[in-house]
Amino acid sequence: MRELKRTTNTGRLALQALPNSQMIVRGEAGEKLDLSPLLLPEYESYVLFPSEDAVDIEDLRPQKPVQLIVSDGNWRQASKINTRHPEIAHLPRVKISAENTARHHLRKEHFAEGLATLEAIALAFRILEGDAVGDSLAALYERKLTATLQGRGVIPSASETE
Repeated sequence: MRELKRTTNTGRLALQALPNSQMIVRGEAGEKLDLSPLLLPEYESYVLFPSEDAVDIEDLRPQKPVQLIVSDGNWRQASKINTRHPEIAHLPRVKISAENTARHHLRKEHFAEGLATLEAIALAFRILEGDAVGDSLAALYERKLTATLQGRGVIPSASETE
């Protein structure tokens, strides 16, 4: 729940940018959340998380449209998806293997391949759906990153450079 309120949360942006997406919030009103209704036979479902057994997303050869389940939270929170949701524990994990070499990040990254949620989704969709979709999401992430860094005074705003 705290993640939703963070100014650096990019999961909400992904939701707004992707018309065929939904956000399911875990922990509301103390109810147990069951994700099994997400598992529809017309999709190949994967969990985007770089676990040790995860397959590189570039190696996927899906036979159906892909449903990507993305946990929006910090590494510790996201790593608990298997134990908190045994109904999706059987789903294959996929990862983006490329190292994140960006100069600036919304939050401190603790792993070389650490990415913001929207940044990871943009890379995944570039691979799964093509450059147009991935580039559109990446541009949205870049706008968010720039605005955040300007607000922090890390980089100058457009008005300061004139």
